Amino acid sequence: MKLMIPDHIRAISPYVPGKPLEELEREYGIRDSIKLASNENPLGPSPRALEAIGRGLSSLHRYPDGAGHDLIQKIARVNDLAPENVVIGNGSDDIIAMLVQALIRPGNRVVVPQPSFLMYDIAATAAGAVVDRVPLDGLGMDLEAMADRVTDDTRLIFVCNPNNPTGTVITRTAFDNFMARLPNHVVVVVDEAYIEFAKNADCLKTGIPADLTRPLVTLRTFSKAYGLAGLRVGYGIMPAELAGMLHRVRQPFNVNSLAQAAALAALDDRDFLLRSIRLVHDGLERLYAELDRLGLVYFKTESNFFLIDVGQPADELFEKMLRQGVIVRSMRSYGYPHYIRINVGLEEENRRFVQALETVLNL
Repeated sequence: MKLMIPDHIRAISPYVPGKPLEELEREYGIRDSIKLASNENPLGPSPRALEAIGRGLSSLHRYPDGAGHDLIQKIARVNDLAPENVVIGNGSDDIIAMLVQALIRPGNRVVVPQPSFLMYDIAATAAGAVVDRVPLDGLGMDLEAMADRVTDDTRLIFVCNPNNPTGTVITRTAFDNFMARLPNHVVVVVDEAYIEFAKNADCLKTGIPADLTRPLVTLRTFSKAYGLAGLRVGYGIMPAELAGMLHRVRQPFNVNSLAQAAALAALDDRDFLLRSIRLVHDGLERLYAELDRLGLVYFKTESNFFLIDVGQPADELFEKMLRQGVIVRSMRSYGYPHYIRINVGLEEENRRFVQALETVLNL
């Protein structure tokens, strides 16, 4: 077979997600493992979302609402928007793909921070764009350097706030200065997948209130703070004209009926949201204290995950931790060969992580 695959597609390195917990247990012959590798909500899904899913099971023979009417209306009310400013997707990745499809032609340029969420790069490269990768300044996003890379051919800039995998944020002042430097034809996409966890009072939050006078898109997700990662539902806030273009290219029925029902219910589950945020903040403080006790270098975060310098090849430590039944994420592929990333777990999971880390490092 001789497939005629374009060179820019062959050049893409596929996104490699963390393996499911069950697969790793089978592969390594371990049981009762804990997973702190994928930035998931350790509390599970919103209870109200689970109830809504139960009510929706009997209607699975029907197609979902292709327009996402009720969910879009609720998101608009929560964010003080018009429904015309909201697009829902099969996770935020779906919105990213729509934006690229609507705005990018081969040879256009897209600016992305590096390292950050890999789907910005993958989606742009798949569309034939020239991707301008701008290194972080330390662990933070270098907005000045990103603005410097803009040309007449630049169509999109992706900003991740808080940034994955570093957990750093940008300020409103820095962002406003950045936007002031950009020409009007450049659409800026701010991915706020983890914004609910940010404590820094100066942290940029583009969706509250939404600024719809500029070519700006805010991405939000139900995967993290709301505990619905398995349902894949997210949304974008943007000017109505741009939203209209995305509706022209999005797949019909792109958000399934159970995801819509669960997301609707989750937006009403304020108690669960606050409990999720409080668990992360409390867990971070306890983990920081334990890592201080062990004398390890770590990097404080504005998200539900953070980086730890383990002082040895991260891939090797990943394997050692697996054999202790603790799944973490090696950051070698992100350019940090001695760092791991973990997300906050339940209190007992955090304790088990510290014990396993202490064991494998012989501390």
